[in-house]
Amino acid sequence: MQRFIGTKLINATPMTQFTYNEFRGRQLPENENGADEGYLVEYVNGGQANTEAYSGYVSWSPKEVFEREYRRVDGLTFGLAVEALKKGFKVARAGWNGKGMFLFLVPGSTFAVSRPPLLGIYPEGKEINYKPHIDMQAADGSVFAWNPNQLDVLAEDWTILQE
Repeated sequence: MQRFIGTKLINATPMTQFTYNEFRGRQLPENENGADEGYLVEYVNGGQANTEAYSGYVSWSPKEVFEREYRRVDGLTFGLAVEALKKGFKVARAGWNGKGMFLFLVPGSTFAVSRPPLLGIYPEGKEINYKPHIDMQAADGSVFAWNPNQLDVLAEDWTILQE
């Protein structure tokens, strides 16, 4: 069997195993303890809804497993923020001064040169392979290429912005 590590965005609420089974209209299996603490987990970006009460796929996770594997969407490391960018989310640092500042991933693309400034560098029609990169929207609404500094890389105040 191969090993995997995952990143996903979820919603969760504390719930005992008994309450979860009751919510799903199921009998608690005899070999399970209804008083076990855990979480109802809704997968935001995956799985077809399996109950009318939620738009995403819902399951239950034991407390110790949940708290070992999941973190809130604020207080993230830079690595987790990059993973969120790769999944299409916008991220920001809690310490940034301006409102509306965030990072987003610009996907790569291939295009033919057709206008300045590239026409001054390459002949018209030359195919350019534009690599993926991270851009920032500044507080004034302007957008530019962004590179992290050491403080950004070591910070643990990154947050995934809610849509």
